[in-house]
Amino acid sequence: MNKLLLIIKREFYAKVKNKSFIILTILSPLLVIALGALIFYLSEKNSEDVRKVAYVDETNQLATAFTSTKTLKYVDLTKLGFKEAKTTSEKNYYGLIYIPKVDSLNQLTKSIKFYSQETPGLSLISSIESRLDKRIRDLKIEKLNIDVLKLKKTETNISIATENFTGEKSSKIGSLLRMLAGGGFGYLIFMFIIIYGTSVMRSVIEEKTSRIIEVIISSVKPFQLMLGKILGNAFAGLLQFIIWMIIGGTILFAVTLYLGPDATQSANVMPINSEVVQQVQQASNNNVQLVLQEIKNLPILTIFFSFLIYFFGGYLIYSSIYAAIGAAVDSETDTQQFMMPVLMPLVIAIYIGFSIIENPHGSVAVGFSIFPLTSPIVMLMRIPFGVPWWQIAVSMLLLILTFIGIVWFAAKIYRIGILMYGKKPSYKEIYKWLKY
Repeated sequence: MNKLLLIIKREFYAKVKNKSFIILTILSPLLVIALGALIFYLSEKNSEDVRKVAYVDETNQLATAFTSTKTLKYVDLTKLGFKEAKTTSEKNYYGLIYIPKVDSLNQLTKSIKFYSQETPGLSLISSIESRLDKRIRDLKIEKLNIDVLKLKKTETNISIATENFTGEKSSKIGSLLRMLAGGGFGYLIFMFIIIYGTSVMRSVIEEKTSRIIEVIISSVKPFQLMLGKILGNAFAGLLQFIIWMIIGGTILFAVTLYLGPDATQSANVMPINSEVVQQVQQASNNNVQLVLQEIKNLPILTIFFSFLIYFFGGYLIYSSIYAAIGAAVDSETDTQQFMMPVLMPLVIAIYIGFSIIENPHGSVAVGFSIFPLTSPIVMLMRIPFGVPWWQIAVSMLLLILTFIGIVWFAAKIYRIGILMYGKKPSYKEIYKWLKY
């Protein structure tokens, strides 16, 4: 036991004292925030580009659909005719909308064309289609002698308030926050398993190729060495996560303090009779308070403790496999043939996790959140939406049993492979090692 603790300490300190570990631990949260801000800024900057789109409306009925916006200007070239407008648009405009004269409105829906030098964005085409669709719909209503204005007055915007049977309220923002929380923690485990699992594998390969391993196992058992490497890297990863949580929590607390006070206090510098300003401020306050309330409604403690268990369980399972692979090969190049079967459950878990967010309690979601090789990711993505305790208990129990079984198999491969040199192992060869 003392030897195992020494190995854990050695691996832990070797990882923590590494300069790259220190730099990444401190800078990663800041880089993520800076990257998010940069992406937001660039997307906003890109959307500020003004595009001019010309149109030729031979029907003389759809021109009212083209209302210019801040970033999209419509220009009427109907008087020039289609051919001349096409030539002019090719040099001076982003694109040209051509609306030919046809016999019926139904035929018109299939006859409109958009010409441009470059392939237009999906959002632009969707916007144009939406505008024309509404205008053609109004024309059809007018032909039926129905007052369009009166009909539009009947349109309503329904906002459904959601609440469970125990009285706990929720909202669309809450669903979005649950999706972000689940997806973020699931993806975090995915990255931790790959990064620290491969770190264990490289460490094993390095000691094996340098022949240091022969000296080490003269005083400790191969199983102790493998388990010590796995646990040492696990504690280093956990320390990194805790530091990230502290930094993230501090930033969130600072944002809460900044946004929490009633923003209407700033109205002192506004005109007292400005009702529009007051309405905007009230709407902004309501949104901020709603977000903060939804954050409080998240099962934060359940997510945190579940993360610790699934982090350790998932990491220990996959790092054991990585350690066995590292012991079986002589170089990192030889690991490629074994990596695909290891990565497949993780990749499937990520895809399944993000696809089940729409229905987190469906049979597919439940099945993959209980299956041990995918549960560390999928279950964490489900927990923010509320999961029955028995499903979490069954999932964790299977995770522990799978870890014990995989560690036992990995230890047998590690014990034999760690002293094997000069021979590229195959699946058949590794299967034989399990029988020794």
